Amino acid sequence: MKYFFTVCFLFFFGMNAMANIHTETVEYKQGNTVLQGYLAYDDTLKDKAPAVLIVHEWTGIGPYVKKRAEQLASLGYVAFAIDIYGKGIRPKNKEGAEIQAAIYRSNRKLMREHAQAGLEQIKKYNFVDTKRIAAIGYCFGGGVSLELARSGADIAGVVSFHGNLDTPNPEDAKNIKTKILICHGADDKIVAWEQVAAFRKEMQDAHANWQMNIYSNAVHSFTNPDSGDNPSSGIAYNKEADMRSWGAMKLFFKEIFHEAKSTQE
Repeated sequence: MKYFFTVCFLFFFGMNAMANIHTETVEYKQGNTVLQGYLAYDDTLKDKAPAVLIVHEWTGIGPYVKKRAEQLASLGYVAFAIDIYGKGIRPKNKEGAEIQAAIYRSNRKLMREHAQAGLEQIKKYNFVDTKRIAAIGYCFGGGVSLELARSGADIAGVVSFHGNLDTPNPEDAKNIKTKILICHGADDKIVAWEQVAAFRKEMQDAHANWQMNIYSNAVHSFTNPDSGDNPSSGIAYNKEADMRSWGAMKLFFKEIFHEAKSTQE
C-alpha cells in the first residue's frame, strides 16, 4: 500500500510539474533571415533561471527537440530550441536533411551567426539569468554547439550528444571560454575515432576545459527513440546510454551553473 501511494504521488507530482510548463513558438531574426524557435519554461518561476539552448538534429526543429525542451523546463531551466535552418525549413527526408546540413557545415561563419542569434534571443527574457546559459545539441546540433563555443561565446557550458566533432578551423579552439561535455557512442561509425582523436588534440592544444563520456554498445543518435533498434544500421536508440548521458548533463549543469552563480555573489 505504501508503494502504491508513493507511485501515485510521483505520478501526480510529475503531471503537476508538466502542467506548469509554458511553451510557445518564437520568431526572431539573424540579419534578414527569419528563424523560428521553441521556448519552454515553468510559468511559476519566481526568480531568474538558468537557460539552455537546444540545437536540433539535421532534420531541423521537430517533436524530439521540443520534447527535450519541455524536459529541461521541468527541471527548472528556461529551454529554447533554436533554429539554424530558418522558418519553415524542416527537411522531410534524408536527402533534404543532407542538403540543409551541408549549407552550414560548409559555412561555419553562417552556422555560428545563426547559433549566436538564438543566444541573443534567449537573453532578451527578463526571467533568464544571462550569466547562466548553456547550449546542448544532438548530432548536427552537437557540432553547432561546439562551433558556438569555438566562436568565443560567453556561455557557461556546452554539451554535445553524439555530435559532429570536426571543424575546418581547429585553431579557433583558443577562443573557447566555456566548459565542454561530449557524450559519444563507443560504436559510432558516423563520428568515427579519427574525428574523436582530432578533437582531443584540438582541445588539448587549446588547453580547453573539456570531458568526454564514451558509452558502450551505443552507435550514432543513441538518445533518440525514433532512431530504431538496429545498431547494425549505424543509427539506433540505446536506452542505457540515453539515461546515462542525460544524467551526466544534469551533473554538468549543476557544476557550471553553481560556479557561474558563485562569481555573481
